[in-house]
Amino acid sequence: MSGPILTSSRGPDIRPPLGWPLMPVPDADGRLGWPDLETSIRQRIECVLRTSPGEQLMRPGFGAGLEGLIHQPNTTEVRARAQAEIAAAIGTWEPRILLDRVSVAAGDDPRTLIVTIAYRIRATGSAGTIAASVPVGSA
Repeated sequence: MSGPILTSSRGPDIRPPLGWPLMPVPDADGRLGWPDLETSIRQRIECVLRTSPGEQLMRPGFGAGLEGLIHQPNTTEVRARAQAEIAAAIGTWEPRILLDRVSVAAGDDPRTLIVTIAYRIRATGSAGTIAASVPVGSA
């Protein structure tokens, strides 16, 4: 026998895992509102982008480390390195998606990088895009 063994009574109707809410704040009744799959994935990608490697306990390699770019110059080399690090970090830490594209481009202001991440959710095939503005040193 090969492959995974299905042990759920629900059969093949197993839902994809949801992550812990990014900002867990209880509602008026004291309950936590769990995000849907799309929101959970967006929050996880945001967490990966905002975290620097070595910052999270028990996961020393977790994170893309965008905050490390703050004092870097806005050069082609820095943008290429950031693009590779973001793609590697998201590919490693968010297995629920397929990355279509990661681009890091200079913004209108030379002190800004625009990070755009396009992906598809493995379970549903629906597409998503996240864009972020990252401050950097001048060109």
